[in-house]
Amino acid sequence: MIPLYKPYMPKLPELNSIINSGDLAFGKHGIEFENILKQFIGNDNLIVTNSYSNALNIALASLGIGYGDEVLVSPMACLVSLQPLVSLGLKVRWLDVDPNYGTVSPESVKSRITKDTKAIIHNHFCGYVGYIDEVNSIAKQFGIPVIDDCIEAFGSEYKGKRIGNVKTDVTVFSFNAVRIPNTIEGGAVVFNNKVLYKKSKIIRDNGIDRSNFRDENGEINPYCDITTIGYNATMSNVNAYIGIKQMEIVNELLLKQRANAYSWDKVFCNNSKNRSISRKDTNPNYWVYGLLSENKMETLLRFREHGFYSSSVHINNNIYSIFKEKAYLPGVQEFSKKFLAIPSGWWMGDNDGKTN
Repeated sequence: MIPLYKPYMPKLPELNSIINSGDLAFGKHGIEFENILKQFIGNDNLIVTNSYSNALNIALASLGIGYGDEVLVSPMACLVSLQPLVSLGLKVRWLDVDPNYGTVSPESVKSRITKDTKAIIHNHFCGYVGYIDEVNSIAKQFGIPVIDDCIEAFGSEYKGKRIGNVKTDVTVFSFNAVRIPNTIEGGAVVFNNKVLYKKSKIIRDNGIDRSNFRDENGEINPYCDITTIGYNATMSNVNAYIGIKQMEIVNELLLKQRANAYSWDKVFCNNSKNRSISRKDTNPNYWVYGLLSENKMETLLRFREHGFYSSSVHINNNIYSIFKEKAYLPGVQEFSKKFLAIPSGWWMGDNDGKTN
């Protein structure tokens, strides 16, 4: 069975020496990984973190969003994107999605904003890029920041630019084991504002300003005040080194995934029962290949019979009581009924038989 997800792991010739060096915490490898990511994305205001959840926590804290604040978010997202919100005591209000793509509906954003809304979290579902310009424009009218939730969208592009460099206020990435790149566990936050970027570096490190945290004797400086909340969220040198080696081949992996997707496009171009997802001005990373199927379960089982593991990937999270709002969302309902993912990953060979 060809899997829907598969961790990529390159050769790691320096791993043992790093592990045995004693230099394990955030250091030169973490800084190098950040610099490589900055160059790849095209934005210097980037930090890496030890998890996606902490990346999202830091993004929210940098924006001054905390307990009791209202945020708008799509329920069509990984649960990992949403649990940090309730863990922080935020009030979640659901946005509907465009049933043709699974990403946030701009019309829903307009209708759901209230005087209490503090942020819009814009999920780019399974690597498929949403209506970035439209959502950002609406948010700007109301003076509300937007966080692009790119938990599955590293390397995806919008209007020729990589996500993280499209003028959204904040972008959050995951480097979980089944993402590209993966650091086994990790994440990154990208800002469209240097002041927020500098603030985030302190929040990531327990609220500590390292420039004066210790005195000339290496002792903790009692005159260095802690003025902001913080997280123990720096990425280890071990994880960062894995990320560095992953980035050496990330372009090749993305090209393979897009080539696999183009092969699937040919299969489904004239298929009325199973329609591929595509939208102008976007270039997904094809973490998975998305279909809208008129008979989802029948199609799912048929693909599995032919050796391709297929799945819904996510369930609409507005069914869970923890979020305290079970809004009726017709776009979400229609999309959930039809969406099916099939493998498009770098591990698929040229001779894998495709079926429609």
